[in-house]
Amino acid sequence: MDDRKQMKRMHVYISGRVQGVFFRAYTRETAQSLNLTGWVRNLSDGRVEAVFEGKEENVSAMLDWCKKGPPYAVVHDVDAKEEPLTGEFQDFRITRS
Repeated sequence: MDDRKQMKRMHVYISGRVQGVFFRAYTRETAQSLNLTGWVRNLSDGRVEAVFEGKEENVSAMLDWCKKGPPYAVVHDVDAKEEPLTGEFQDFRITRS
């Protein structure tokens, strides 16, 4: 069976009180625990943007986590769009805009 068929890529924008509450650090930690690759960063408009690649069930678990976020975060909305899988990432990291 082709493992890529069970893989998924999601591009996510999270809005609410998601900056200044260690959202990126917790996102990285959670993504790494789910064996996901990609990145997360703060946006100048106050949102957090992230790309997750990995097994479909792990990406779904990550999206569920994003809807709650870490302690002290208040998530208002998660806008998630599926994109074609690229496999371009080796790990999960925090980046800058």
